[in-house]
This record gives sequence, C-alpha cells and structure tokens, in this order.
Amino acid sequence: DVTDGNFVYEFGGPVGAASMIIGFPLLMAYQFLCVYDNKGQFLLPSSLADFIPWVARMSARYWEIAYPSWAGIKIYMGFTLFTVALAYICPGPVMYGYKVPSLNGQRLAYHCNALWAWWITVGTALALHFSGLFRLTQIIDNLGPIMTVAMIWSFLLAGAVYAATVLWGKKHRASGNFIYDFFMGVCLNPRIGTLDLKMVTELRVPWPVLFFISLSCALKQYEEIGYVTPESAFMVLAHWLYSNACNKGEECVMTSWDIFYELESWYLLFWNLAGVPFSYCYSSIYLLKNGPMNFSLGWNVMCYVLLVTGYYFWDTGNSQRNRFRMFWNNTLIKRNAFPQLPKGFIPNAKYLQTTHGNKLLIDGWYAYARKPHYTADLVMSLSWGLITGFGSFFPYFYLTFFTIVLVHRVGRDDARCARKYGADWDEYMRVVPWKFVPY
Repeated sequence: DVTDGNFVYEFGGPVGAASMIIGFPLLMAYQFLCVYDNKGQFLLPSSLADFIPWVARMSARYWEIAYPSWAGIKIYMGFTLFTVALAYICPGPVMYGYKVPSLNGQRLAYHCNALWAWWITVGTALALHFSGLFRLTQIIDNLGPIMTVAMIWSFLLAGAVYAATVLWGKKHRASGNFIYDFFMGVCLNPRIGTLDLKMVTELRVPWPVLFFISLSCALKQYEEIGYVTPESAFMVLAHWLYSNACNKGEECVMTSWDIFYELESWYLLFWNLAGVPFSYCYSSIYLLKNGPMNFSLGWNVMCYVLLVTGYYFWDTGNSQRNRFRMFWNNTLIKRNAFPQLPKGFIPNAKYLQTTHGNKLLIDGWYAYARKPHYTADLVMSLSWGLITGFGSFFPYFYLTFFTIVLVHRVGRDDARCARKYGADWDEYMRVVPWKFVPY
C-alpha cells in the first residue's frame, strides 16, 4: 500500500524530521570549523548581541575553506564512481537475502564482491600516492570541499530515490507527509541492475572514506614532522579494522536491520555518505592539528588493548548473529577473508523458536546480552576518543552520538519485535534480560 496505517511517527514526526534535515548539515559545518580551523575548541559568539555577526563570520569562513570546489568534486565523486564501477565488475559470491513480502516472497540476489573492491581500492590509492599522481594528503587538504560535496550529493541522491519511487508507485510504509517520508524513506530495495543501492551506501562508501581520511591525516603528519605518532597510527588501524570488517563480511549484512527492514531514506543516505566519514574522523584531524601528543606508553597501550578487545567482540558478535541467520536461511558459506576470528560461528547454536517461525539466538555472546555487538561498538568508539586525551569534546562526538543512536535503535527494535513475536518476545526477554551488559 502507498500508506501504512499501522505505523507510528518516529524521531519527533514531521517537525523532528525537518529539524534534522536542516540541523545535521549545520551541525557538521559547525563542528568542521571547530576541529579543522580551531584545533578542536568551540567557536562561540562573544555575547548575545554578537550572535548574528558571529553567524555571518562563521558562514563566510566555512564558504572560504569548504565551498564545493572542483577539487572536492573530483575527489569525492571520482571515488564514488570508481566504487560503483567495482561493484559491477569485481568477482564475488552471489548471495540471497530474506524473502521479501512485497515481492511475493522473492529473495533478492546480492553480488558480494566488496572484499575485492576494497583491496583494489586500497591498492589503487597507495599506487596513486607513491607514484605522485594523486597524493593522499590532498584529502585532508581539501576536506571541507569534499565534505560539502558529500552533503550535496546525499540530498540529490535521496531526492532521486524518493522521486523515482513515487513515479513508479512503489512506496512502502509511507505516512503521506512529504517531509517525514523524505526523511524516513519510502523505497525498500532501490536497485540499478545488479547494484543494490543500500548495500553500496551502507558499506562501500562511508567506512572506506573514513579510513582514507585518517590515512591522509597520518601521511600529512609524516610530511610535517617526519614520522607518524602512535596516536595517529592508532586511528589508521581503528578505521582500517572497521572498514575491512564491513567489506570482508558483506554477505552477513544482507540479514541486518538496515538492509531487510529500513527504507532507503534521507537519514540513511545523508549519514552514510556524509555523516559517518566526516563526523567520525574528528579524532584523526584533532591529532594532526594538535600533535604530537606525547602520551605515556601505558596510556597508548591501554587504548590499543581497548580497541582490539572491542573489535574482537564486535566482529565475532556480528558474525555469530548473522551467520546464525544465514545458516537457517540456507545461505551460509565459508569464507577465509582476513581476519577470521575464533568464535565467529556457533555450530548447533541454541535458540528460542517463535510461533511466528523465526528463531531467536540465545547462544554465544547472545546468551549474555541481546545487543553485545552494540556494547563492543561503543567500547571501540570510546577508544577513538581516549587516544586523543581530554583536550576537546569533538573526538568524543562519535561516542556521544552513537550512544544516543543505539539506545534509540534498541527501543525501536524492542517495540517492533514485541508486536511481531508477542509472548515469545516476553520469553526471550526473560531468558536474556540484559540489553548491553549482563549484571
């Protein structure tokens, strides 16, 4: 149906949606100026009377250093087009997702070649850098224009997806309110031939771009001081681990909430294409602008241990839940993509059978909490802040924002599952009563 009478407004309804559509780009612009142009310190008006002049000064400064230049367009859109081309041509297994009710139970095919595309992209980028054809330091030098191009592109793509869906008469879970539907999305499975738009924008753009920003910061630091500090190396490792994990485990993402349930929306496109790479990089930029930090060996070791520990439970937690689903969906395959960690798959996993037909995992890390992978994700995000010390709030923005997002998402998930599973969900909550940490 065009509209869904059972839906409930989320995110504050149309007013909340409009506020975020306007507010998030402004927030990103403000934070960029604070981190990139003011060494991670807040930029504030001197008085209430100075507010309007302050807005004018901030706007002028942002346009001066972050207008959508030709260099920014070439870098961001060149990467995007290269990514899309690789998605079409790289080898990889073809996997099938859940049955889609709106497609009469059809299972969509996903060409899972992100791992090949990821390593080709990394190899190409390094070859361009060391050959001098494109120095990766140009990313940090042009970060403002690149970010502005990314924000503009996300609006254009969201508008195109919305318009095409309306024209084809294939809206899903629509409210009938334009602003809210644009924000939340009305298209479930946007595709261009074999290319699944949600898969590409979820995995292949945000995290690799974030990695290259951090790598660019480290290479810039090397140019400026002659070496890369342990803290900057930490951020390169952190963002490599995350991006590599997303690409090596692409076949697991088909069963995730974002792919099988969420609609392709402004908020998904904006946050994946612009928000993630250009808001989660503040630690890397702060370290470049304020380094070297000269923290103690013990502090740095603690941060590295926290990162690697969080990564292990995040990687294996996501692997456990998604490979459990794949096993029962008859789509489980064995892959040897690096790194394959112990406890990534649980043979003969215990589960709770629902009358709805689905099985709820109650084994592995999911015997102790319902969302252990979120807990591990938050531990990693904490380490991204701690490696910078306590001189600025902005390296902790990711942790702050992500905590709010995950708590909200868990609430949405619990409400949806309670409606879907009824008494079985109550039993599941009794068996695994803890959301994030057992206590």
